[in-house]
Amino acid sequence: MDIEYVRSRFIKHFDGTTGAVYASPGRINLIGEHTDYNGGFVFPGAIDKGMIAEVKPNGTNTVKAYSIDLKDYVEFGLNEEDAPRASWARYIFGVCREMIKRGVEVKGFNTAFAGDVPLGAGMSSSAALESTYAYALNDLFGDNKIDKFELAKVGQATEHNYCGVNCGIMDQFASVFGKKGSLIRLDCRSLEYQYFPFEPKGYRLVLVDSVVKHELASSAYNKRRQSCEAAVAAIQKKHPHVEFLRDCNMEMLEEAKAEISAEDFMRAEYVIEEIQRVLDVCDALEKGDYETVGQKMYETHHGMSKLYEVSCEELDFLNDLAFDCGVTGSRVMGGGFGGCTINLVKEELYSTFIERAKEEFKKKFNRSPKVYDVVISDGARRLE
Repeated sequence: MDIEYVRSRFIKHFDGTTGAVYASPGRINLIGEHTDYNGGFVFPGAIDKGMIAEVKPNGTNTVKAYSIDLKDYVEFGLNEEDAPRASWARYIFGVCREMIKRGVEVKGFNTAFAGDVPLGAGMSSSAALESTYAYALNDLFGDNKIDKFELAKVGQATEHNYCGVNCGIMDQFASVFGKKGSLIRLDCRSLEYQYFPFEPKGYRLVLVDSVVKHELASSAYNKRRQSCEAAVAAIQKKHPHVEFLRDCNMEMLEEAKAEISAEDFMRAEYVIEEIQRVLDVCDALEKGDYETVGQKMYETHHGMSKLYEVSCEELDFLNDLAFDCGVTGSRVMGGGFGGCTINLVKEELYSTFIERAKEEFKKKFNRSPKVYDVVISDGARRLE
């Protein structure tokens, strides 16, 4: 991503002067899917793709924003009733409103932004956008008085209150707290977090995008949540201290087996095992043991496909192909029903794997997958 490119557009669309430049990354999640709403752990990292924005206060109460990628320009005020219609501009408006609610005296500014987070591939381009502006407004109007955790919550609240998405905190958290060469284990219950080293020498991290999004995602997601809640309710009868599946082990689930449906049992089994897998991967990374990390990724894919049933034919195909090619680890990344597989690949197998993935996927599904190499990188920051 190029600062000079963003700057040239900013100069062209505004008054010829320059402002301050900010960036925030998208994210991957190495392991820990559907664990967040069960009080468990997630394990994201910021990546080397994200958003860059140039921002300059303009002395008015109007925000003038230009999306370089969409070639679209919007102006809006800073009061609740000034919400813009364009969905991309609502993210910036929402961040302004959430910062104002937290006591930052946001005034009008000129801004232009662009990104290289692939849209729809599950790398959280919206969180990157929110984090960029939360960081920028805190720096320009707030004397950096809002702490990083609250900046992540600003992005989450923007989704909830202005974009109609009831998301968890992981995406914004990873975008704000990202650190080069480290993944972050976030405890979704206590919000405590810890960095773990992720510098896989001799391996590459690559996403293979199936370019498919199956339509049942949101209703299926709600059903999975209900299954988890049903399992917890049954377990609570014997173990009243249990609040989430995070507090359960397989023995407790077995005890409740007769009281829940076979489907609810399977869903809960996946979550209990997945929460443990995140901890196992953390232990493995502290020892530099990437083979175990890879094995756990395959176990997650199997669980998401067979127990949680959120995979799809295209993702299972890519996962099987990775296994056939000797890829160290591979799994569906994100909520499922489409999107990408995330793959940990030895350098020497990389080109064979990518060639075969492109060729065989195209033969079977009549379209080419997209391939994104990712490197774990720093979180939200001011560039200049």
